[in-house]
Amino acid sequence: MAVGQLEIVVRGQGLHEFTADVAHWLAGQSYGGDGLCTLFIQHTSASLLIQENADPSARVDLERWLNRLVPENDPLYTHTLEGPDDMPAHIKSALTASSLSIPVIGGRLALGTWQGIYLCLIGGFFV
Repeated sequence: MAVGQLEIVVRGQGLHEFTADVAHWLAGQSYGGDGLCTLFIQHTSASLLIQENADPSARVDLERWLNRLVPENDPLYTHTLEGPDDMPAHIKSALTASSLSIPVIGGRLALGTWQGIYLCLIGGFFV
């Protein structure tokens, strides 16, 4: 069992693919068998997704849909101290996932042909 941390550096809001980072980390482990890769993000206003990575329009459409579903500046929000994008980011995080489990076969991620791993950062303060 290998345990480690990945630091993913992104610029701004959006869906940021980091499949290659996970695959590179996994390849650097001495374990080359079968298992499960568990990813977890320690943040309340960001999330993880597995989505299509072949056509960039799928990512753009998903970002636009999330922003339309959970708009900024909704007058019902009371958690606004950190800015108009903070509460929408918390809601988007609640609607998506804070962890992913991906099968590993032969030391490699068993993702589908068009699947990629994404950090979902759509609003909110993020360090």
